[in-house]
Amino acid sequence: MRMIKAALLASAAVTQPALAQDAAVSPVAPVAAVPAEAGGKRIFTAADFARFAPRNALDMLRQVPGFIIREAIQERGLGQASENVLLNGQRVQSKSGGAIAELQKISASSVERIEIVDAATLDIAGLTGQVANVVTKTAKKASGQFSWRPEMRAHFTQPIYTRGDISYSGKTGKLDYTLGLDSQGSRSGAGGPTQIIDPVDGPFEFRDDDWRSNYDNPKLSARFTLDGPGTSVGNLNLSYMPYFYTYKENGFRDRPDGTDRFRSVRERMRGFVYEVNGDYSLKLGPGTLKLIGLRKFDHEPISSTAILDFFDDVTPSTGSKFFRDGRMGEWIGRSEYSWKSGKNDWQISGEAAFNTLDVRTRIYDLETDGSFAEIPFPAGTGRVHEDRFEMLGTWGRPLAKNLTVQLVAGGEYSKLSSDTEVGSLARKFFRPKGSLSFAWAPNKDTDISLKIRRRVGQLDFYDFLASVNLTDDSEDAGNLELVPPQSWEADLESSRKLGPWGNTSLRLFVRRIDDIIDVVPIGEDGESAGNLDRAIRYGFEWKGTWLFDKLGWKGAKLDTLLVLQKSRLDDPLTGEKRPISDTLKRQVELTLRHDIPGSDIAWGGNLYHDWFSQSYRLTEVGRRWEGPIWLSAFIEHKDVFGLTVKGQVNNILNARSRWDRDVYEGFRNTSPLAFTEKRNRLIGPVFSLSVRGNF
Repeated sequence: MRMIKAALLASAAVTQPALAQDAAVSPVAPVAAVPAEAGGKRIFTAADFARFAPRNALDMLRQVPGFIIREAIQERGLGQASENVLLNGQRVQSKSGGAIAELQKISASSVERIEIVDAATLDIAGLTGQVANVVTKTAKKASGQFSWRPEMRAHFTQPIYTRGDISYSGKTGKLDYTLGLDSQGSRSGAGGPTQIIDPVDGPFEFRDDDWRSNYDNPKLSARFTLDGPGTSVGNLNLSYMPYFYTYKENGFRDRPDGTDRFRSVRERMRGFVYEVNGDYSLKLGPGTLKLIGLRKFDHEPISSTAILDFFDDVTPSTGSKFFRDGRMGEWIGRSEYSWKSGKNDWQISGEAAFNTLDVRTRIYDLETDGSFAEIPFPAGTGRVHEDRFEMLGTWGRPLAKNLTVQLVAGGEYSKLSSDTEVGSLARKFFRPKGSLSFAWAPNKDTDISLKIRRRVGQLDFYDFLASVNLTDDSEDAGNLELVPPQSWEADLESSRKLGPWGNTSLRLFVRRIDDIIDVVPIGEDGESAGNLDRAIRYGFEWKGTWLFDKLGWKGAKLDTLLVLQKSRLDDPLTGEKRPISDTLKRQVELTLRHDIPGSDIAWGGNLYHDWFSQSYRLTEVGRRWEGPIWLSAFIEHKDVFGLTVKGQVNNILNARSRWDRDVYEGFRNTSPLAFTEKRNRLIGPVFSLSVRGNF
C-alpha cells in the first residue's frame, strides 16, 4: 500500500494538509467551558455538544476542548496501544482504522459520555498524555447514519461524487452489530511551468506539465459484539476494501536548441485489502483474560509506463514500463491477562506475529518498433518474511492521591529473512522494549504527564527489494541487510484548564533513534533505503482552545496548533550533520468557528501552514511541498429538513505545488551539479459539500 498512501497524502494535502509526526487532527471545543469532574476525569455529556448538532461520536470527540486525536502508529504486530481513543474503556485492536473509524459509525444519541483521562492512570500499556474514553449506551432501537461529501476543483481534475459513508447499528438478543460502507476516494491534480537550469549556462529546458489522479476505495465493514455468558465479551471485525487508482501526467518540454519533446506517464493500481480480527475476554481466577487474533492481506499490483516522444520526426521515442505484483500478509495472535492486587494494576501480555511479502517485478524498455522488451531485474523479485514474538509485563499504581505511575517492561525476539533472485539473508534479533509513565495533577486545573519509552520500529518490506519510480525517474537498488530502527522516546505534557476562557496544553518531546532508515549507498553506484547509526528529533507541540463568550462574541471559538521541531543525523556521504530527510520543521494551524446564537447556522475557516526539511538522496537534494498557506472558509446549516449541510471552499490564497531540487551527475559529495529543477504548478480552488443525516 505504499504507493497508494503516497498518492493519498498528495491528494489530501489540498483538502486536509498533512500533520506533524506526533501531532494530529486540529481540536475543537464544546460549549461547556467547565466540564464535570470525577476522579481526575473531565467528563462531557451530550448537553456539552448540543450547539454543534453532532451526528456521530466522532463529531462529538472533535469538539472536546484542547484534545488532539492521535491515530494509531503502525506498530509491529498489534503491540502496545498508540491511538489515544478508547471505546468503552478498551482499545479497538485493528490495523484498518481502529477506534476512530468505529466512532464515525456510532450515532451521537448512543454516546453516554466522553471521559478525558491521563494515560498513566489506565491499565493499558503504550498510551501517553490525555486519552479519550467514549462510553456508549445500548440503543433502544436500530438506527443508521449517512454522509455524502462530493468535491470539485477548478482545474485539472474531475469531480468526485462517490465520497461518503453509510452505517447501520442494531441489536438482536445478546449481539450488537454495526454494518458500514465507506468511501474516502479523492481526485487531485496540478499543472504549470517547470524550469531546468544548467549551473553554467542557465535555463535550457522549459516544461509545461499537468497531472491528475483518481482514487476510489469503497470499504465494506462489519462489527459484532457478543455479550457472552457471565462476564465474557467478544468482538469480531470484518472489512474488505477494493481500490482503484489511476495517475496521468503529460508534459511539453521546450528546448532552445530545438530538441522539443513530449513526456507522458501512466500509472494504474487495482488491488484489495481485507482484514478479520476478533477478541474474547472473560474473568479467569483473580483477573481477566483477553485473547486476540488478526488476519490481514493486501494485494498490491501496480503498473506504470513513461514514454518520451521527440518532435523532430527523426529521433525515436524512448520509454520504460514497470510492473510489480505485491502480496502482503499478516497473522497475529495475542493474549493479555490483567488483575488487580490492592492498589496495584498488573498485566502480562504475549504476542506472536508473522508477516510476509511476496513480490514479482518486471521492467521493460521501449524498442524502436514500438514494442516493449523485458530487461533483467532479478533484485526486484523475492520474498521477505518475519516471525516475531513479544512478551511484556505492566504494573501501575497510585503513588499519592494525585500521582500515578505505570511501568512496562519486556522484549521481543524476531527472525527476519529475505530471499531474492540475487541472494538471500536470514538473521535473528532480541530487543528490549518498554516504558515508564507518570501522571501528576498538582491542582484541579492542571495535569502533567511524563513518559519515557524504548520502542522498536517497523520496516517497509518493499525496501528489501529493488524498485523504480518512472514518474520521478529514480531507482532503488534494494537492501537485504535492513534492520528495524529502535528509539528512546520522552514526552512531557502539561494541560491547563482555563475555565470559561478555554483550555491549553504544551508537549515537549525528544526521540533518539538508533538504526534510522535513510537512503544509503548500495554497491558501487546504487542507492536504497538503509540503516544509519543514529539520529535525534526533538521539539514541542502547543495547542489551545480559546472561547470568546466572555468577550461578548457568543458562540465563537478559536483553536490553535503550533509545532516546532528539529532533527539531525550524520549524512551517509559527507559525514556532516543535517536534518532527517523530509521531516516536519514547523506547523501552524488556526481554526475559527462561530455558532450563531439562536440559529442553526455556523461559519468559520481554517488557516494552515507547514514546512519540511529537504529530501536527501545520494544524487540529489530537494524539497517537494505545497503552500505556503492554505486558507479555507465554510458555512453550515444544522437543520435543512433534518440534515446538516455544509459548504466549503479551500485554497483561497492559491497555494501551489512546488518542487525545488539540485541533481548531480553522480554522488553529490564527489560529482558536479548537473542541473537545478524549479517546479511551480497551479492547484486552484477546491469546492466541497457535506450532507449528513440519520435514519
